[in-house]
Formats: sequence, C-alpha cells, structure tokens
Amino acid sequence: MSVILHDLCGADPSRRFSPYCWRVRMALAHKGIPHEALPWRFTEKATIADAGTDKVPVLRHDGRTVHESWTILEYLEDHWPGVPSLFGGEGGRALARFVNTWSDAVVAPAIAKMVVSDIPGVLAPEDAAYFVQSREKRFGMALAEVTAGRDAAVEAFRRDLHPLRMVLRERPWLSGTTAGAADYIAFGPLQWARCVSAFPLLTPDDPVHAWRGRLLDAFGGMARNAPAEDLT
Repeated sequence: MSVILHDLCGADPSRRFSPYCWRVRMALAHKGIPHEALPWRFTEKATIADAGTDKVPVLRHDGRTVHESWTILEYLEDHWPGVPSLFGGEGGRALARFVNTWSDAVVAPAIAKMVVSDIPGVLAPEDAAYFVQSREKRFGMALAEVTAGRDAAVEAFRRDLHPLRMVLRERPWLSGTTAGAADYIAFGPLQWARCVSAFPLLTPDDPVHAWRGRLLDAFGGMARNAPAEDLT
C-alpha cells in the first residue's frame, strides 16, 4: 500500500505547520501506517489539483485522493480497522466530530488572531507574498493590526479553554485512557502556533500545557522534534 500525505511546509521543508496536517500526521502515527509526508507550499496548488482542492492535507492511497482532515481521519479508521482505533467506536467518532467542529470554529480562529503576523517570517518569499495578500484580504486589515492586541486576547483564549482544562484535570486524554482522534484534533492548532510563533499561548502550570507536552512526546517525540518557535 502506497500512502502519501501532502503536508504544508515553510521555507525550511522540515517545518510542517498546518494544524490540519498535524491532525493527520498524529493519526497516521497512532495507527502505525507507513507513509511519505511530502512538503507542500501555498504556491504549489497545481500539485494537488487532481484531488479537487487547493488546500492540504491531501492523502493519496492506492490511486485514491482524500482531502480535508476530518474526512482523512475517517478514511484511515475505515481502511485500517485492524490497527489501533482512532475513535474507539461510533460514540467516540461522534465525540471527535464535536471536538473537530469546536476546534475549527473556536480554537483555530482565536489562535490565528494571535499568531498570523508571525507566519510570513517562516515562509519562502513567494509564499510569504501570497500569504500576506490573501490573509490581509480575509481579515480586512494588515496582519500586524490583527495581532496587535494579542497580549489581552490570550487571556480570553485561556479562559475559553476551561472546558478542555476541566476534562484534563480528571484524566490524561480527551479520548479516555489513551490518546485518540479527539486529542489529535485539539492538539493541531496548538502545534501550529508553536511551529510559527514564539508567542506563548499556554502557561506552564496549565493542565492543557501538560497535555500538549504529552502529545509532543508521543510517537518518539515526532511533534516536539519538529522545527518550532515556541520551545516551552
């Protein structure tokens, strides 16, 4: 079986920073699926056009293409049922779907407003130009203006993580006794932030910080060993 993941990178091809690609990378490691993670940049849209999308992650498997991180997680679970489960059953799948929606609607947008101005600094010049133009159009302002209030915004962000914090005070993983899809989904945006920005989103005494640390160390430290700006 040939499995290829197109994975967003910066100027340094080893700097992989997409929150959505990190979800998939953690899931592939969880299931022990051999694969090749190919570096992909914003201006290389033609290389994934056959998948019907212009965004990564894109997974290729035996002639098939699958895109969007949630769809890929379901694909991995359904096509590799005999290896460790990402969801632990249909109830876990439904819970992970909720976490996915919450992460996309609440966590990722909040983090973007605190780190987006740091991202051009890790990109190749042609990608940086594209990124600045497209994101300033999206936000309707200069990227420096988007993150100007981040010292205050991070306090609100930490408060908004309280439901996550309450669960992690009771058990080490969102998914139960072991990490699973819900953990990888919530972890993705936090790993994105640390890969592109030194701005600290979490305090060292936060149970969320400790949980993030356990995921950084998982799978032989795959996520911790990735090039990053926030080394806490």
